[in-house]
Amino acid sequence: MITKIDHIGIAVRSLDDSLKFYLETLDLTYEGTETVENQGVRVAFLLAGNTRLELLEAISEQSPIAKFIEKRGEGIHHVALGVKNIEERIKEIKDKGIVMIHDEPKRGAHGAKVAFLHPKSTGGVLYEFCEREDEKGAHS
Repeated sequence: MITKIDHIGIAVRSLDDSLKFYLETLDLTYEGTETVENQGVRVAFLLAGNTRLELLEAISEQSPIAKFIEKRGEGIHHVALGVKNIEERIKEIKDKGIVMIHDEPKRGAHGAKVAFLHPKSTGGVLYEFCEREDEKGAHS
């Protein structure tokens, strides 16, 4: 079961340059920045009402974000859907014929378990399942 939109991922060339717009122009609340080595990104989270925006900056040219920006430019990269029991969600969605980029969850920002659904199976939209330990059973 999908519990909420956890966040919207936005690919940016530079977190430092982009944060000015989100903080000063949109007046969003900054929640912090971290590096997720296994995904090849530096991320900044911003609170936007009852969801978050996740700004994604590549830390290497091999990063999926670097490749995305090279092909499409900056912009919306993915929509993350909050789930409980991500392993069960992955199995259920695969049983419905959806191709996963990750058959097993990986560690994402803030220690969340994440897995991406392939956009060729979802009408061209990259979706991410996201399970957060601190919200297990307490999604709003």
